[in-house]
Order: sequence, then C-alpha cells, then structure tokens
Amino acid sequence: MALIENLNLWPPSNLQRNLALNSPPKLFNFKPSATHSIRKTLHTCRCSLVNEQQQQQASFTDQEKQLIDALIGIQGRGKSASPQQLNDVERAVQVLEGQDGEGDPTSSDLIEGRWQLMFTTRPGTASPIQAAASIKDGKRILFQFDRAAFSFKFLPFKVPYPVPFRLLGDEAKGWLDTTYLSHSGNLRISRGNKGTTFVLQKRTDPRQKLLAAISTGTGVEEAIDEFISLSKSGAKDEPVLLEGEWQMIWSSQIETDSWLENAGNGLMGSQIVKNEQMKFLVNILPGIRFSMIGKFVKSGTKTYDVTMDDAALIGGPFGYPLEMETKINMELLYNDDKIRISKGYNNILFVHLRASDGSK
Repeated sequence: MALIENLNLWPPSNLQRNLALNSPPKLFNFKPSATHSIRKTLHTCRCSLVNEQQQQQASFTDQEKQLIDALIGIQGRGKSASPQQLNDVERAVQVLEGQDGEGDPTSSDLIEGRWQLMFTTRPGTASPIQAAASIKDGKRILFQFDRAAFSFKFLPFKVPYPVPFRLLGDEAKGWLDTTYLSHSGNLRISRGNKGTTFVLQKRTDPRQKLLAAISTGTGVEEAIDEFISLSKSGAKDEPVLLEGEWQMIWSSQIETDSWLENAGNGLMGSQIVKNEQMKFLVNILPGIRFSMIGKFVKSGTKTYDVTMDDAALIGGPFGYPLEMETKINMELLYNDDKIRISKGYNNILFVHLRASDGSK
C-alpha cells in the first residue's frame, strides 16, 4: 500500500476526506511596481518572518523540540537516516506518545489544515494517491485509495495516474492512528496499519527550511542570509565552535578538478573538532582516506585562525604523508548543536551538520 507525501485533512465533520499530495505554501509572493514598494514589502516580509520564527519557537514544547532536533539532518524523509538517527527519532516519538497531547485528535479542529510529511519509517512509500476516509474513533481514520494523479508545477491541472484500485480489494484499504497531536496543532505523529511511523508538521523549524533549500539546490545563499538574520534577532551569545564530527553538506564554492585541493581546503568530507584541534577527513576510495590535522585559536568574538599542516593518505594501518599546508580565518555566522554556518577558506560559505558530539 502506497502512502502520500503530504496529508490534507479537511474538517472532521465531513466524513469524506482527501489525503492529497501538495507542496508547502510559499511564504510570500509579490510583484511590486516601484523601488519604494519593493523596500516596503521586503521590510514587511522580514518583520513577518521574525515574528513567525518567534511564534514557532514558542509553539513547540521541550519534548517536541527534541524530536525536531532528531529530524535535523535526515534527508529524504528518512532515506538517509543512520541507525543512530533512527534510534533518536524513535526515542523522541515514544516520549511524545507518552505525553498528554490533544485528546480525541480526529475530532479536534487542530487536525485541520495542510500537513507536511517530515519523516517516515518507510520513506519509499510516498506516492501521489488520494483516498476517501472516515473516522472510526477518536484516534483512528479509515481510508481506501480510490484515485491517483500527478501534479506538476508547470501545469494548471493534474495528470491522471491509472491504478486498478477496485481489483486491489483490501490492499487498497488501511487505517491511520494519530498517536500524538500537539496542543499547538503544529506537530502530529501517526502510525499506520502496516506499522509505519509518520511525523508531520504544519510549521517547520527555520533550520528545516534552510535544509530544504539546500536539498533542492535553489536559493541557498538567500536562505542562509534570511536564516542568519532571523537567528540574530533572538541570539543572546556569540556562536562558539563546538566539538564533534561535522559533515559538510553545502559550500558556495564549486569543487575544482583536483580532489586533493578540495580535500585540503575543507570542500569535501567532514571536520572533526576536539581539544583545540581540527581534522579534515575524506573517504577517497574504499579503504583509503585523506586526513589533514591542524590547530585553531580564537582570534575574535566569532573568528578562529586555523592552520592545517599534517596531511596524509591512510589505508588501513598505513599512512603516506603529504606536504601540504592550509591557513584559514574561519568566521562563525551561526552555530548550534546541530548545524553550523561559517565563512572559511577564500571567504567561501559552508554549511555543516553535526554527525556526532565527539564523545565516543
């Protein structure tokens, strides 16, 4: 049985519901006719986004934030999740399912609206299929798939997708339990009849919006500028370079033809920060890694001088030293225990995700 990417639940009083595929709504869309109008609109939008971020931060409880933190860095709604990430998500889900969420969630007005699927334990099941649904009780929704269609942004209509639902019989039927619905109406956890877990959100964390831009590869620098501007409005302290293993997921510099140059400048692989040392680590071939170790010292409120000068190719227990040196003035633009935005070698922008805290 296939399942959809986004779930739309219409008012509970209507027993015929649609579970439809929809893209998240745009934050704003305007076509001003003059420069003054542009500036005024941008100012209004920026103020609106700041207020939105503050509302989002206030709308999630500490336990809900733990789940959102566990989701940060998981791409493809769960396809790229490591065993540790899956454990973190499941643990956070179980904590919330043990909390007092909205009672009888299927009868609550809070379940209405557009929900975006953020994570599922069966990420390959998403499909553009609609279903007729009805309420069984306060937590369970029964549904039966009856039609499917493809939706393209460049077309004003949907393209039918032929599926013989009548011939599928019970295979086209199922149920979905809402095991947790937040009191804010922004977070929902559901479990399906085949044991699949779903985490859905109405409002997304600002970090999730940034990572979404990176995953699509569109408007990343604009998203970074907006995110940093929003984060400054609520920041109390200057960012600090945290220890741990940090995986690079995006840079503003296109890699050169030389993998050695890319690796030595931190344009590939991961960074391991520990005990005032930094290590660049890149998997070149199966069993062969590039390693480069150096030191960093704090040179300003949010800047560090980094000197990398101990490079080698490592294969098993053996290492081949390389004569290389890289000096970097790193500026931290944003840093928390999950994501780091910095300006490094040759003023290149970097976005890193924390894979581990380095305690192991």
